Amino acid sequence: MTLRLGTKKAIGIALGIGCVFMAWPAFAATGSGEEISWFFLVVGLAGGLAFFLYGMEKMSSGMKSSTGDKMRAILGALTQNRVVGLMAGAFVTCVIQSSSATTVMLVSFVQAGLMSFANSLAVILGADIGTTITAQLIAFKLTDYALMMIAIGFGMQMLSKNEKTRDIGNVILGFGILFFGMKLMSDAMKPLRSYPAFIQMLEGLENPLLGIMAGALFTALVQSSSAFTGVVIVLAQQGLITLEAGIPMIFGANIGTCITAGIATIGTSREAKRVALAHVIFKIGGVLLFIFWIPKFAEVIRLIADNFGSGAARQVANAHTIFNVTLALLFLPFTSLFGKLILKLFPDKRQEMEIKPAVTYLDDNMIETPVLAINLTRAEISRMAKLLERMLRAIIVPFMSDPNLIRREKSLEPSEKKLLLQEVPSKDEYFPQLTLIEGLTMREEKIDYLQARIKDYLIEVSRQNVSSSQADEIYGMMSIVKDMESIGDIVHRNMVPLIAKKQAIELDFSEEGKEELMIYHEKVCRQIRRLKEAFSQKDLEVADQIMKSERKYLDLESQYRVRHLQRLLDQRHQTVKTHEIHIELMDLMKQIIVYSSNIAVTFAGSVASKKA
Repeated sequence: MTLRLGTKKAIGIALGIGCVFMAWPAFAATGSGEEISWFFLVVGLAGGLAFFLYGMEKMSSGMKSSTGDKMRAILGALTQNRVVGLMAGAFVTCVIQSSSATTVMLVSFVQAGLMSFANSLAVILGADIGTTITAQLIAFKLTDYALMMIAIGFGMQMLSKNEKTRDIGNVILGFGILFFGMKLMSDAMKPLRSYPAFIQMLEGLENPLLGIMAGALFTALVQSSSAFTGVVIVLAQQGLITLEAGIPMIFGANIGTCITAGIATIGTSREAKRVALAHVIFKIGGVLLFIFWIPKFAEVIRLIADNFGSGAARQVANAHTIFNVTLALLFLPFTSLFGKLILKLFPDKRQEMEIKPAVTYLDDNMIETPVLAINLTRAEISRMAKLLERMLRAIIVPFMSDPNLIRREKSLEPSEKKLLLQEVPSKDEYFPQLTLIEGLTMREEKIDYLQARIKDYLIEVSRQNVSSSQADEIYGMMSIVKDMESIGDIVHRNMVPLIAKKQAIELDFSEEGKEELMIYHEKVCRQIRRLKEAFSQKDLEVADQIMKSERKYLDLESQYRVRHLQRLLDQRHQTVKTHEIHIELMDLMKQIIVYSSNIAVTFAGSVASKKA
């Protein structure tokens, strides 16, 4: 069973606390002037950290629920320019409080061809800036108002029937729980201010390597750089660490969050792995640039603090922000070069691997965030439409081949003619190692696999705390993937057998019949292409085009049927011989037109209900 994000964080918290406090009984044995209750100190820290992480999760969940789709639209519209992409990444991550969520959106844009990988790097740099806003908020001493925020947020959630108001209440409640956790940790650490062994241990963290290692390890274990930054701020507030010790720990937290991103990309697409790799290169490169002048960096931070009257906690938060802003400004002009480097380090897979059925976008870690899970599903459905389009483009090839070449070879034996007929269908356009028929079978298996996986994924998402509009969209998507799977069956189960029938008669369609089939086939392909665009860009206008074109294309099929019957009455030899195949092929394409329109109606309805 795949571990959910919350479960992973819980395990991380337990491991982190266990690693940090295993040595504390040894500290107690050294003695001090003041008796410390280690049990209550550990419980206070563990409980405070748990509240902090839960508050972060709740705050992020509320922000993503209320603004997730809008943030996706902002990213999609503003990421063609590096500078604007940087600002968009910072703004979106600041609002939804999750660089992971921003990364998920980026991956889907890159894979859908809406953004180049090089442009996505600017957004990653911006997302790193956006995450520092949490530290700035934590640095404000709002712990005295934590219970008030909890009361207000809880009241908004319980008393309001409006979904947006409940989401805002969720955000306020998350903030309150977060600051309450900070207060618990701060209170638990007060006895340590006079404990020599602990102070000596923290002084050792002024060694940059030790500080970076401690920050990276703790952040990787709890899977939250904001959580560890919060702990560092609490230590600074209590006067337990100097700025020179806090800065390496902050650097370590930035590296630790890369480890989290790397773990999250296991089993995901190569684009997701590239994004994680870019994250690692930016962070490690930045730490290497800063590590040699930490004392000077601390002086700059103190100078800023002196000018604005900031305390130790604000200094740590400022160090975190200035580090990430400086990295962004240094690396932004070179994103194209970084993009080429990462593509060389992590090139595309060999084509053979792409033959196997697999999901590209679905991420189990996002199930608990329905707004993002639905976006990923929409991208996967767009991929299904792309597979259908390739199937349709391929299926017409054997029907349009020229059987006259068989008749011209008078000297061939029947067995040789049969062999030549078998060679008429070309190889697959994208996988030359496969025949055309093998390519059709491979894609039909992929579509069946995706339909099953998407259905199971959506069922899991529907079990979360989804809104009524999200529930409508989920059930609409289930209907859509079923209709898409039916289109794949039409091509594979009904059209493919007609190829053998066509070859058996050793005669081509009439010139008029061939032209009609080709024109109508292009109309069908156009409808499927529009479906792909509608899903990848969430475009209602394209869906409307599909619905409006249905009547026109059905009328066109009726016209072609009348013309074909007229040629049949005229006893045209080619028409008489190919009549059954011609009519059946045209009827199957008409069925695909109807299915396409049904899918567009369902898509438009689910999106419209969400906007209502």
